Amino acid sequence: MPKETPEEKRRRFLETAKASISNAYATEEHAIIQAIDAYNEAEKVRNILYERLEEWYSMYFPEARINNQSTYSKMVIAIGSDKKKATEEQLKALLGDKAKAVKEQIGRSIGREPNPDEYSAIRMVAEESESLFRLQDGLDAYLQKSVKKIMPNISYLIDYKIAAELLAKAGSMQRLATMPASTIQLLGAEKALFKHVKFGTKAPKYGVLFKLPQISNANRRVRGRLARLYATKISIASRADGMSKRFIADKLKVQLDKAAQKIYKIK
Repeated sequence: MPKETPEEKRRRFLETAKASISNAYATEEHAIIQAIDAYNEAEKVRNILYERLEEWYSMYFPEARINNQSTYSKMVIAIGSDKKKATEEQLKALLGDKAKAVKEQIGRSIGREPNPDEYSAIRMVAEESESLFRLQDGLDAYLQKSVKKIMPNISYLIDYKIAAELLAKAGSMQRLATMPASTIQLLGAEKALFKHVKFGTKAPKYGVLFKLPQISNANRRVRGRLARLYATKISIASRADGMSKRFIADKLKVQLDKAAQKIYKIK
């Protein structure tokens, strides 16, 4: 067999590298990772933007007390530059039962009306906030469909967005499927773990899994045990999703719920 020339060897290495990259991105899991990262980043931006919108609009309507961010943005857009012209019917379509109370607040408001240039500027902020809600809704619809297809077992046990975050932290389904439960338990707590190792701070008990209401709403004393329990079942489910491709989550869910109930009873 003739010896390869340096140019032929370089070309072969390039072809091998291209094939490896193509294979690595052949599944939809990497699109899921990008989608959940985009979703979380949009949420951060939206929260920052909403804080600015609320602080700014309080110059014109300081009495407004609306907890829903999207409703608040829509109100800024709907009311226009003269809130006193807003009808109760218009407010009811937007606020429901709170319309009458808001109408009364408008009547006794101490806030001034914005001039046209001011309102134009603040309206752009409100519209951008609404566009981020629409972006998140679209990403959420994609994630709900795709995560359940790629991670049917894990998403049966936990919320699909949290499942997507675990995948994003792991980097791929193959890595997630080979991780021990102890590592899955701490995915998302890398900074806290680093501080623990380097500075001797308190060891973290959970990372992304703390977003599970079953853990975050539980008594502080049992959160660590619950996180360990969920991580153990997710570890088994991840191997089924990443390797065997069998659906076993229904049985895992029964075991998980029974074990969790025992932990909840601990005082």
